[in-house]
Amino acid sequence: MQRYSVSSSNIASVGYDAASETLEVEFLDGSLYQYYNVPENMYDRMMAEGSKGRFLHAYIKNAYPYSRVG
Repeated sequence: MQRYSVSSSNIASVGYDAASETLEVEFLDGSLYQYYNVPENMYDRMMAEGSKGRFLHAYIKNAYPYSRVG
């Protein structure tokens, strides 16, 4: 999955696969997480936000299943 670098104090890059509705987030510490069943509009909203980390914490982290993949 292609990830795009973002300006964030906690997140290094973000990627999204529309076919599987998977959001992939790489943190600055090198850890990599995939969040499942995330609608594309949530990815679009996250990418438009000034604070990606705040959006992730408020709307995605506890709302969608996820796993650490790296």
